[in-house]
Amino acid sequence: MADDPQQRPTPTSEDNLLSRLRDWRASKEAELHAEGLEDEAVEMPDPRAIDLVLRVGELLLASGEGTEAVSEAMLSLSVAFELPRTEVSVTFTVISLSTHPGGDSPPITGERVVRRRALDYFRVNELHTLVQDAALGMLELEGAIARLQAVKRARPPYPGWLMITGFGLIASSASLMVGGGLLVATAAFIATVLGDRVAAVTAKRGIAEFYQMALASATASSIGVLLLWISSVLDLGLYAGAIITGNIMALLPGRPLVASLQDGISGSYVSASARLLEVFFTLGAIISGVGAVAYTAVQLGVDMDLDDLPTAGTSVDPIVLVGAAGIAVAFAVSLAVPPRMLLAIGVMGVVIWLLYAGVRTAFGAPPIMGTVAGAGAIGVLAHALSRRTRRPVLPYVIPAIAPLLPGSILYRGLLQITLDHPVSGLLSLSEAVTVGLALGAGVNLGGELVRAFQRGGLAGAGRRHRPAARRTRGGFT
Repeated sequence: MADDPQQRPTPTSEDNLLSRLRDWRASKEAELHAEGLEDEAVEMPDPRAIDLVLRVGELLLASGEGTEAVSEAMLSLSVAFELPRTEVSVTFTVISLSTHPGGDSPPITGERVVRRRALDYFRVNELHTLVQDAALGMLELEGAIARLQAVKRARPPYPGWLMITGFGLIASSASLMVGGGLLVATAAFIATVLGDRVAAVTAKRGIAEFYQMALASATASSIGVLLLWISSVLDLGLYAGAIITGNIMALLPGRPLVASLQDGISGSYVSASARLLEVFFTLGAIISGVGAVAYTAVQLGVDMDLDDLPTAGTSVDPIVLVGAAGIAVAFAVSLAVPPRMLLAIGVMGVVIWLLYAGVRTAFGAPPIMGTVAGAGAIGVLAHALSRRTRRPVLPYVIPAIAPLLPGSILYRGLLQITLDHPVSGLLSLSEAVTVGLALGAGVNLGGELVRAFQRGGLAGAGRRHRPAARRTRGGFT
């Protein structure tokens, strides 16, 4: 059982509630890891506590949380429920926990495998609350088990049709942002939702996710090319390429990109490599689908002009800002972010675009520098909000960076390769990858800046006991 709540260190203010969790855990671990195991009386750990810690970690990882946060949550729960001498290992697909009762008893080890992932930041938020309450002595083991079951059974904050609509609204908002107009934005919405439904049907038939993504991008791109051909024949002047740009932005893997860099910075190199490989496979699927459609369109004589490709440039017109906010909020809805966070996320979507455009306009900086500046500011703002509201940071970060996802750059590169400009096309694709990495690096840099000057965060993101902060080079602390 957990300790008496009266014996727990209690912060002096509500805003500081989470700031001492890791330091508290470190002091408790000193007792649970005492020397002389063979001389101690053996008390076997409660198997329900082991199962609870593993299941919470599994659900956090499957719902989209980063490796470091999952490890911290599991360690905090293991100390809260008195699992002695606990070691936790979290990789991209496997979670293991080992606890040593002491004496001549062998270690007890459990493992869970994550076989299915479904991004759900509503569950992530609820699980973080469970961990915090348990670690602060506000939740006993039976209550924690019941809370976990309630979280698993809970419905998302939005109905399924609204989450699908949110996915389509990402594309329509992106189309508006790059100048597509209302008609093209509507077509982008329909094309993206249709592509998503095609992917859902193939998923039910057991088709691998790579081909699901390729079919989704190809379906939406086909509608974009069809509207482009109609516009060319009837001389409608529609900016139909914005449909393809919007669909690419809806499919781009922003979450695994940020998580991969987070894992690498925190020292979880195996998980970081796996997540980065996931990013490149997703990019490969998008490139395959869009590239096949673009190549077919060019062979059929559809006029795809490189000099008139959709892009928002550095514009700060009201329609562009509305599009940036719309992308961020729609992304949040599609990821089941709790409704009370949507307003802040919409504002952050506007902020990241204003900073990106401002840096590029004021200093003549390239897109990468503007991306790093905007993403770094969002990282600081998101981590500050996370500490203030005592919620996880990823539900703020992932939707907020969506307006800077390199959809238009990726589309330009694919079209250049299709129109027999391979060198320019490869350079554009390289730029798209670099911009994506700059997004992830900027967000993580912002988080590290907040960590350097503040304490707190999920499960006690204190500075002194963070594994990623321990020096591996040099002989001085």
